[in-house]
Amino acid sequence: MLEQVLVPDVGEAEDVEVIELLVAVGDVIDADTSLVVLESDKASMEIPSPCAGTIRSFAVSEGDKVTEGSLLAEIESGEKPQAGEGTQTPGPEPVDAAEEQAVVSEPDTSAATNSVPRKMETSKVVAVPDIGDAQEIVVAEVLVRQGDALEDGDSIVVLESDKASMEIPTDLAGVVQEIFVSEGDEVHEGDSLITVVGWVPIEVAAQKTTEIPAERADLTSGQTARSAAAASLGQTDAAKSRSDSQSRKYQDQETKTGGVHAGPAVRKQARDYGVNITEVTGTGRKNRVLKEDIHKFVKARIADKDTSASSGIPSIPQMDFAKWGEVENRSLSRIRKASAKNLHRSWLNVPHVTQFDEADITDLELFRKAQNLELQPSGVKVTLLAFLIKAVVDALKKYPQFNSSITSDYSHLIVKKYYHIGIAVETGDGLVVPVLKDADRKGVSQLAQESAELAKLARDKKLPMDAMQGATFTISSLGGIGGTAFTPIVNAPEVAILGVSRSKMTPVYDGETFNPRLMLPLSLSYDHRAIDGAEAARFASHLGAVLSDIRRIIM
Repeated sequence: MLEQVLVPDVGEAEDVEVIELLVAVGDVIDADTSLVVLESDKASMEIPSPCAGTIRSFAVSEGDKVTEGSLLAEIESGEKPQAGEGTQTPGPEPVDAAEEQAVVSEPDTSAATNSVPRKMETSKVVAVPDIGDAQEIVVAEVLVRQGDALEDGDSIVVLESDKASMEIPTDLAGVVQEIFVSEGDEVHEGDSLITVVGWVPIEVAAQKTTEIPAERADLTSGQTARSAAAASLGQTDAAKSRSDSQSRKYQDQETKTGGVHAGPAVRKQARDYGVNITEVTGTGRKNRVLKEDIHKFVKARIADKDTSASSGIPSIPQMDFAKWGEVENRSLSRIRKASAKNLHRSWLNVPHVTQFDEADITDLELFRKAQNLELQPSGVKVTLLAFLIKAVVDALKKYPQFNSSITSDYSHLIVKKYYHIGIAVETGDGLVVPVLKDADRKGVSQLAQESAELAKLARDKKLPMDAMQGATFTISSLGGIGGTAFTPIVNAPEVAILGVSRSKMTPVYDGETFNPRLMLPLSLSYDHRAIDGAEAARFASHLGAVLSDIRRIIM
């Protein structure tokens, strides 16, 4: 049975990319064997196999972008063979037992008695057809992706010479198994383009075996029907490669675009974007305009428009720092790039205000250390962060506007009745924020254990995507590093974030004498559109009171 592996629910993640294929076609795997690694803006995750079996095909390659429901791979389910097993199998051989072979030696005479035509799987390499005396034939566009289903006659690539362009079709209906070329590659007659896996009547396959070798059949099948059109790549006029109406359309495009060297797909993209292709600088061979050139042109125009008209923020000039000394150009990780984009967006859109306060945690620390001594045999370690989460939830219940989001038209606050607390975690690739769900329903010990597990998963790049969604309030603790205060940036669409710095012993005057007290600095940043300064002050004051006497939580 053929099982399809699809991309699971990725929530609100954008630009989910396939960063690694962990197995290969033909591998025999167990259930739950990891197949691919996906990475979003915030985390990486491995996709496991739902069953044991053999990898039949992959529908994706490393670097592909996927979304929820996209096909990843196909698995022929079955029991994984054990070492030393014999080749004999009880019962008749299945019809598709020879699916890995391109031909059969004899037709199956029993097929005539079956009401359903018997079929077998075959693979065909679609190659570059006869191209005459054309030189420098390049792949202008690849029209298919691995795993795409094709019908007989569907175009797979666009080839382009200095004179004309033409689309190369497939003459076998099936699924794209492998792609051998990329846009911009130079090809010659006979070069492999793609491999298509399809099904043909078993009698037809047997008949073809007696006529020509399978390999030669794959390379030459269908070339005769296309030879006249394919030879047009070497002719002196594009009209010879198309019908009269297509030729006139192509020539009209050349006239309108001033002789710019670009393929049909790129020209269509320019028209769709409303771009005058003559204004685009080509970076391809012989200044050919590529899709990437159209993208860069559009982005540059949008950036110019935003800078001059809407944002009013001047751009930072690019400078050659190497002229003053040695430099090193380090690439940013995907997580760090995404964080930079999200933080910049939040800083520009949210009117930030930060309320600073302190909490006396002298008694809390004594209680925490005593609890850790009692819990030591069980291996559970209670952290200050767990008490912070518990105290924050209590404050959110008293001041629900901090557990909300503001609508885009500023007309309503969406107040959440659940308490999912985001915990900022530093990793080698940048900052990630796993979410501790339903924090109001858990005790301090469970909160400590789960927060530690989430942090470890984040650092090991094994954090599930759903563990980074749904936060209603975020805590960013730098207490283990140092500092006296800082201004954390609100993780929009949340409306508040709590920053925690390192606690320190401070002399506190009680009206008569100074006493040493352990004080914890708190930095509460909030969205001033949703929260007033007085409300923020009350929230921070209540939070400090709870931390100074944790018994207030049960009141």
